[in-house]
Amino acid sequence: MGLEKRWISAFVIIAVVAITGLFWQHQLPTSQFNEANTINYADVAWLLTASCLVLLMTPGLSFFYGGMVGKKNVISTMLKSFICLGVVSLLWVTVGFSLSFGSPIGINLNGTYYGIIGNPLEFAFFDQVELLPHKALGSSIPFILFALFQMKFAVITPAIITGALAERIRFISFLLFICLFTVCIYAPLCHMIWHPHGLLGSYFGVKDFAGGTVVHMSAGFAALAGVIVLGKRKNSEHIPTNIPFVLLGTGLLWFGWFGFNAGSALAANATAAMAFATTTIASASAMMTWVFFDRLNGRKVSALGACIGAVVGLVVITPSAGFITIPQSIFFGFIGAIVSNKMVNWKKLKQIDDTLDVFACHGVGGIMGMILTAIFAQGENASLLHGGWGVFAHHMMALVLVSVFTFGGAYLLFKVTNKIIPIRVTEESEDLGLDLSQHGEKF
Repeated sequence: MGLEKRWISAFVIIAVVAITGLFWQHQLPTSQFNEANTINYADVAWLLTASCLVLLMTPGLSFFYGGMVGKKNVISTMLKSFICLGVVSLLWVTVGFSLSFGSPIGINLNGTYYGIIGNPLEFAFFDQVELLPHKALGSSIPFILFALFQMKFAVITPAIITGALAERIRFISFLLFICLFTVCIYAPLCHMIWHPHGLLGSYFGVKDFAGGTVVHMSAGFAALAGVIVLGKRKNSEHIPTNIPFVLLGTGLLWFGWFGFNAGSALAANATAAMAFATTTIASASAMMTWVFFDRLNGRKVSALGACIGAVVGLVVITPSAGFITIPQSIFFGFIGAIVSNKMVNWKKLKQIDDTLDVFACHGVGGIMGMILTAIFAQGENASLLHGGWGVFAHHMMALVLVSVFTFGGAYLLFKVTNKIIPIRVTEESEDLGLDLSQHGEKF
């Protein structure tokens, strides 16, 4: 298929979606919804704010990544994060939300039905997604607000992957991959963990308050798979172009993360306040630990290191933000920063050329967060310290399943994408830089 035909096909797809939306027969809410008088307007106000904060994280991520790459690839790197706001948002409305939170399609275990993925038709084109609250999904806020809040999580997840593939992936191939990733990996993982009858959340008891597993582990393992399929850059020397961009991006991420974590309480309540607190304290702890640990290992104190440490702390605390105490969050940031720092500087991982260390920071950070949550999360039968070894063992089995599913699934999707459209740019394009060769723009 020639280049022009690929873009014609892409335009035809968006045209079909738009025209379908125009003539779609919208379905009204059914009996699974509460009455309008159950809406809590404080919760509505907070979730509207939290949704805005989480949306801001994606532009923040684009600055965070854009400042780290070489000068010839700043715009292309930033755009790959930013474009997810368009691609995933439309995909979420048409089918993604329904796959993630529709009625369970899954398996029967010991007489109980557990979902692997949602019914793709139930909420297609936001059918039934209106003003009334859903009884099981955000019972005090309009269902449309719940759907939009969750959409921001779906948007940023493939955006995280872009850092690993920077400076060598073809733009249109990336668009195809993130569509496949959202439908085939993110949606089922989201359903299995966050739907009330999901396999991992309900059967295995996996605790993931705000997306350590759903977002960061899935993005981290997908990044690792992509790096392996894509191969190393011709010039893998890492010289950040704009450290102030990285500082700005870190600030936007940290600010937005309050919506990410505290918003996941789905209410303006004490749990949201605690998640807000543990989020910022874990990040502060991780930032300082990263800086000091670098110095102990003979590296200079750097703005880049401080920023990476802060983001790692945010990643590690995400699955447990509403389940632990503030003193525990200090330890979460501390140990998470040390492990990720060691992984970032591990020679074998550097050999595969994960451009911006996405797996070492988000993948490993998500794994650490899940393990620590499985040990410390408070609540009856929530963790090793509050339920015993059986609860912890279930978490660890789920960790293995998620790792295999996300890495193996992403590896297969990258191979499929490469068969349809070659995912790597030509050597000439890579030498010229993706800003000019892919987008005709210059930083």
